[in-house]
Amino acid sequence: MEVRAYAVEVVDEDEPRYRIGAVAAMVQLHPQTIRYYESIGLIAPRRPRGRTRMYSERDVARLRRIVELTRLGVNLAGVEIILRLQEQIEALQAEVERLRAMLAASVPMDSEAHPGS
Repeated sequence: MEVRAYAVEVVDEDEPRYRIGAVAAMVQLHPQTIRYYESIGLIAPRRPRGRTRMYSERDVARLRRIVELTRLGVNLAGVEIILRLQEQIEALQAEVERLRAMLAASVPMDSEAHPGS
């Protein structure tokens, strides 16, 4: 039996790695549209090297979500609200998971098997 090892690349979703032209091709938007979304605060690319906009995987995913919502007929004000609410939901879910882990770590195993003891 042959065993193969595969290297798994861990990608930092927040690492700036793409220029605007590459992102525009990836999400099928004109670069000027992406710049407009930046000007109204829907997207915030980093500028690690002077004035060059650099986009992360998270930025690309956000732009794809914006494209999806606008194609469904949601206006940009609605897109902004939806994205903000999604971020709040994700933060709350992470907090619930953190609290569950803390609770699980603090509750002895015997009390789970015998509630009310």
